[in-house]
Amino acid sequence: MTTIEANFDGLVGPTHNYAGLAEGNLASAKNAGLVSAPRAGVLEGLAKAKRLADAGLVQGFLPPHERPFIPGLRALGFTGSDAQVWEAAARRAPVLARNMASASPMWAANAATVSPSADTADGRLHFSAANLLSTLHRSIEGPQTARALRAIFPDETRFAVHDPLPMQAAFGDEGAANHVRLCAEHGAPGVELLVYGRDAFEHWQGRFPARQTKQACEAIARRHGLDPERTVIVRQSRAAIDAGAFHNDVVCVGNGPVLFFHEQAFDDTEAVTDAIRASAKGLFDPVFVEVPEAEVPIGDAITSYIFNSQLLSWPGEDRMVLLAPKETEETASTRAYCERMVAGNGPIGRVEYADVRQSMRNGGGPACLRLRVVLTKTELATVNPGVMLDDALYAKLTAWAKKHYRETLSPADLADPALVGESQRALDELTSIMGLGGDFYSFQRG
Repeated sequence: MTTIEANFDGLVGPTHNYAGLAEGNLASAKNAGLVSAPRAGVLEGLAKAKRLADAGLVQGFLPPHERPFIPGLRALGFTGSDAQVWEAAARRAPVLARNMASASPMWAANAATVSPSADTADGRLHFSAANLLSTLHRSIEGPQTARALRAIFPDETRFAVHDPLPMQAAFGDEGAANHVRLCAEHGAPGVELLVYGRDAFEHWQGRFPARQTKQACEAIARRHGLDPERTVIVRQSRAAIDAGAFHNDVVCVGNGPVLFFHEQAFDDTEAVTDAIRASAKGLFDPVFVEVPEAEVPIGDAITSYIFNSQLLSWPGEDRMVLLAPKETEETASTRAYCERMVAGNGPIGRVEYADVRQSMRNGGGPACLRLRVVLTKTELATVNPGVMLDDALYAKLTAWAKKHYRETLSPADLADPALVGESQRALDELTSIMGLGGDFYSFQRG
């Protein structure tokens, strides 16, 4: 096989906690203030990634960001040593401090939008780091994400890493969580589906914010050099957003020619499917698996995260595998739907369940934890090998996590000034393990 799809999972960071910072994310709000388990969280993520690597899928990692984010606090007027800055911020501006301690970069689906070289005008693989400007705790991620992508994909003749779109509400961009690529096979030209929640120049009134703008989708398509005939820009339904689908990947996932989605995912489902068929003409025949509201109510779809699953072409199997969270199995309607689905003759032949409860309690399922990157054999050979999962790296990362991560982290624990040094020591060691260099994080640069 000359072209593969690799999954680059976000490593859960040492400050993984439940602060309830994301408006519209029902799980995040529900679990705000609970005691988190950072060590269990990172080990759950590693186990999920290892499960796919053992099956023969290509798996890599994106490193956590520096948290607590001391440079952000210094820019806002806090002074002293790093520990003093954190102690003062936690005491004087606790809400701000919680935003600067979020481990949200673990959700790599929001890291960037990715267009493979088969789809782009210049024949390079393009990344656009997301600006994530709709929430404070995520808006600080973009520059470090771009730095990470350049460290992992350093060959500029093969990869183009774009900085985030302008930090202005008209260009709100949440990354690959609102992007699906459909194709006959990974190496063939495909149809790129970009989903927005609102037009930036309309007046938005809704229960929750619509984070992705139409203008951001259009800008990404232009900067990636996508063929307009093979690009479909569509609107997410207001009903889905109001129900808590803050990103399209909460109600939709695709793989190969298959789009698996909820009846209420899109503003106009018929227009979406017609546009995809027209764009795919001559390339492949799209396959649509639409889950009816009558079988899986939108509320169950969101709490179970059935669509925030990884839809995978499993080595050695003719039909696809859906890697869903345990919550999908534990929700009656979604479990029953999955049983009926795999018993039929459709494109999805098996459902496996993954325990990622630490992530799920903050509103992120298996699909949130990974960034999908289609790579030719030649492109894969130029990727930084230190981030690619094998048995040796798994053993190193497991030992590293057990050494550095706290077993529990309560809201009160976040104020501990020792947390800064603990996190910095963990990340400093990680850059050596993953071959990211000694100046990857700002604290390493002085």
